[in-house]
Formats: sequence, C-alpha cells, structure tokens
Amino acid sequence: MAKLTLDLHPIFNKGDRIEQALEDIIDEAERKRVPTIEIIPGKGSGQLKKRVLRFLDRKDIKQRYHRLDKDRDNHGRLFVYFRFRGKQ
Repeated sequence: MAKLTLDLHPIFNKGDRIEQALEDIIDEAERKRVPTIEIIPGKGSGQLKKRVLRFLDRKDIKQRYHRLDKDRDNHGRLFVYFRFRGKQ
C-alpha cells in the first residue's frame, strides 16, 4: 500500500512550518491520490503530537480525510487515511 511520510523532527520547534508541512502533505496525498499519510511527531513530551492532533481536528482539515489512527505500538506515530471516489 502506498503512503506518504512526514517526519516532523527537523522542524519540531518551528511552529509556522509545522502547519505548512501538514497542509502540504495533505495536498500532496489528495493530488496523487495516496490513501495513507504517516506523520511522525516523535515521542518526546507529547506537545508536538498534541499540536498535530489539534491541527487535524480543525473542521476544514477534518473534512479532507477519512480516518485518523494513533499507532498503538509506537506512540510517536500517526496515520491519516483518505478515501477517494471515482477514477483519477
């Protein structure tokens, strides 16, 4: 199964770039019709993961994807799933 991966470690302390990176990867997934995004905020204190979850919970963002899962084996990883209808 194809997926895109976004590792937030390199920009963890650059607030404006985090949201832009999340927007960009969602745009790319929609454009390329990739069904899964893996987001790696890391384990750390959990603040970055909370920020990512708040972003993904925004009404305008939430309507763009189908489902969100937290990896139960690795707490520093999230999966965003898309459901595309029709042909490309």
